[in-house]
Amino acid sequence: MPAPSDSAADRPAAERIERAAQRNAVMELLRVAPVAEELAQRFAEEGYRLYLVGGSVRDALLGRLSGDLDFTTDARPSRVQELLEDWAETVWDTGIEFGTLGAYRRGTTVEITTFRADSYDRVSRNPEVVFGDSIEGDLLRRDFTVNATAVELPQRTFVDPHDGLTALVERKLDTPATPQESFADDPLRMLRAARFVSQLDFEPAARVVEAMREMAGQIERITPERIQLELSKLLCGSSPRRGVELLVDTGLAGYVLPELPAMRLEIDEHHQHKDVYRHSLVVLEQAVDLERAADPEAEPDLVLRMAALLHDIGKPATRRFEPGGGVSFHHHEVVGAKMARKRLRALRYSKDVIGDVSNLVYLHLRFHGYGDGQWTDSAVRRYVTDAGHLLPRLHKLVRADCTTRNRRKANALRRAYDDLEARIARIAEEEDLAKVRPDLDGNEIMRLLGVAPGPVVGQAWRHLKDVRLDRGPMEHDEAVAELYRWARDQGIEFSESE
Repeated sequence: MPAPSDSAADRPAAERIERAAQRNAVMELLRVAPVAEELAQRFAEEGYRLYLVGGSVRDALLGRLSGDLDFTTDARPSRVQELLEDWAETVWDTGIEFGTLGAYRRGTTVEITTFRADSYDRVSRNPEVVFGDSIEGDLLRRDFTVNATAVELPQRTFVDPHDGLTALVERKLDTPATPQESFADDPLRMLRAARFVSQLDFEPAARVVEAMREMAGQIERITPERIQLELSKLLCGSSPRRGVELLVDTGLAGYVLPELPAMRLEIDEHHQHKDVYRHSLVVLEQAVDLERAADPEAEPDLVLRMAALLHDIGKPATRRFEPGGGVSFHHHEVVGAKMARKRLRALRYSKDVIGDVSNLVYLHLRFHGYGDGQWTDSAVRRYVTDAGHLLPRLHKLVRADCTTRNRRKANALRRAYDDLEARIARIAEEEDLAKVRPDLDGNEIMRLLGVAPGPVVGQAWRHLKDVRLDRGPMEHDEAVAELYRWARDQGIEFSESE
C-alpha cells in the first residue's frame, strides 16, 4: 500500500477508498462488538491474541457481516476449549483435531482456529496439521488475498500483509502465495475462485486463470461431495453465468460438469443452429431474472438454475443433419433427463434435487406442442399433473427458454404461454388440479370388484386417473360404471354390487 502523503487530498484515490472501507468495517464490527469483544477480552486476560479473520473480515468490508464469525488465535486447541467452556452457551469440538472449535453465545456462532502452518502431500487435499506461531504465517496459507486479512481484537487493528484491502476494493481475486502453490495444496480453491466470481462479482487475476487452466485436472483429487457444495454455491450466486464461463474456459468444467463444454457444438455454414452452450447460459440468466422478479426476497432456487443450465445437455447426443440442410435434436429432452440424472448422482446430490432437475429437463419441451392453444382441457390437466409441485419452476424454465432475437416470434411464444397459464388457472378454479385423483379410491375399487390388494387395484386406479384427466370430475355412479367397463375389458370376474 502506498505511504500516506502529508495531505489527505494528495493521497491516491485507492488508498482513500481503502481507509473508508476500514472505517466502515470497524463500524460494522461494532454491531457485533458485545460478543466479539467479550471473547477477545477473555483471551487477552490469559495472554493470548485473537483475530477476526478471513471471510468475516471480507464480508464486514463488503457491508454484509453475518452472525457467524471466524477467529484465529495463538492459543492451542485445548486451551481454547477451556476458555470457551464457561463462556459459551454451547461448545462443539468436532474439528478439534484440525485446531478448530465452535461455540454459540447470544445469537452469534463463533469458530476459533489455532494459527496454522500446514503442509500438504499434494496427492490428497488432506494437510498434515501443523500449528503456527504468527498471524502472518496463518494468513499466507489462506486461499485468496481478499480472505487473508484480519482484525486484531480488542484493539481493532487491521492486519493486511498481502494487500487484500486493495484487492477487495478493486474486486480482484488473487492468491497470497503463487496460484500454483495454493492450488497444489488444495485444488478445491480453483472451484472456489469460480464461486467467488459468481457470488461476489470478483475478477480473477490473469495468473489465477492461467494456473486454473494448467492444473484443472488436479480437481480429481477432490471428493464429489465437496465439488457439489462449491458448484451449488456458484449457481446460487448473483452472477452464476460468469462463474460457469470461468469453469468452462479454464477446462475445470470438463472434470466437474463435462456436459457443459460438450454443448459447444461446431456450427458450419450449411447447418445453422443455435450455439447450444451460449443459449443455455442465456436461459440460466433469464431464469434467474424470472426467479427474482417473482420474489426478490426468496433464496436462490438451485433446482431451477441447475435445470436451466442442463436443459439442453441431450442435444449433442441427438443432433442429426436432415436433408435440405436442417438440424434436428429429436427426443433430446428424454436423453437430457437421463444424462442430468446420471451426472447429479455422480456429484452426490440428494434424491429430491436429482428427481426435480431431471424432471424439469424432461418436461421443458412439452409446451411447444401447445401451438396456438390447440390443447384440449385434458392435455392441460396432464401438463399440470405431470409437473406436479414443479409447475411454478416449469413456468419459469419454459419462459426462460425463449432466447430468439425475432421479436415477433418471442411475443408469440409469450402470448401462447400466457394463454396456457390462464387456462390452467381457469381449470384450477373448477377442479383441484393439484390433487387430481381417480373418482374412486383403492378401498372402493377392492370392494366393488371383490379383489384383494394387488396389481389389479393399481391398474384400475391408474385407468380411472387417466379417465379423470381426460373427462374431468365424474359423478360416483359414472365412475363405478367406468370401473366395471374396464374390468370386463380386462377379463376380470366380478359381481356388480351397485
